[in-house]
Order: sequence, then C-alpha cells, then structure tokens
Amino acid sequence: MIVLDTSVVLAFMDRKDANHERVRDWIAGNNEELVSTPLVLAELDHLVQRFGGPLAAKALREDFDSGAYQVAWWTAALHETIALARAHEAMGLGLTDASLLALAAHAEGRQIATLDERHFRRVRDPSGEAFRLLPADGG
Repeated sequence: MIVLDTSVVLAFMDRKDANHERVRDWIAGNNEELVSTPLVLAELDHLVQRFGGPLAAKALREDFDSGAYQVAWWTAALHETIALARAHEAMGLGLTDASLLALAAHAEGRQIATLDERHFRRVRDPSGEAFRLLPADGG
C-alpha cells in the first residue's frame, strides 16, 4: 500500500505540470494499491474543479467511482489527524497532510506518493524512520 497525496494526482491529471511525465511513468509502473483519505479526495475535488474545470472534475470523479484510488478512514482517524497536525504545527502541516501521516501510521506503512518533499522529508513514522517518498525515492 502506498499513501497518496493530492500533489501526485494533480500532476498526473495536468499534462502541463512539470512533474506530469515523471508521475505518469511512475503510476504506470506501480503495482501497489494507492490509498488516500477523504480529506485528500475533497481537496482534489475542489482543486480540479477550480483549475481544471467541469470536464476534469468529471474525469476525477469517474476515477474515484471506478476505484482508481482507494480511501481509508477509521473511527479514530480524525482525532489522530488533529493530534499529528498539532504536533507538526510549527512546520505548517495542515489537516490534509496530517491525515496522510495518520493513514500511514494506521496501516503501518512508510511509503507516501507525494511531490511535497518540504513537509514529508521532515516528518517521521511512529518508529522514527523516514518515509519513502515516491516517485522521488524510486520504485
């Protein structure tokens, strides 16, 4: 399982994005399940509608509906997300990114698909290990 951030999906959808080809190639070669949180889906829905327009929003929702991206949320997810946002508020970590850290901890995973190295290079998993950021760290 790979935890999926907003930035990767946006780059994948936008052919003009500087990271589009790298992300497209990475996704094409990936065989692992991409899992995100409802906060990421809401953020994607808003940003794609705003900057990509109705056709892009329709395509994104079709991807959601077809299961291209899985979603995980559990009973304590919101509380864990808020706790992580508080713990990292000095670096400006918002709820959406904190939800990805909570998901990774919940699933005992260390892989995050993101282009946001500014935040995710600075945080650690519950055991103190660095996350493997994809596609930057290969694989």
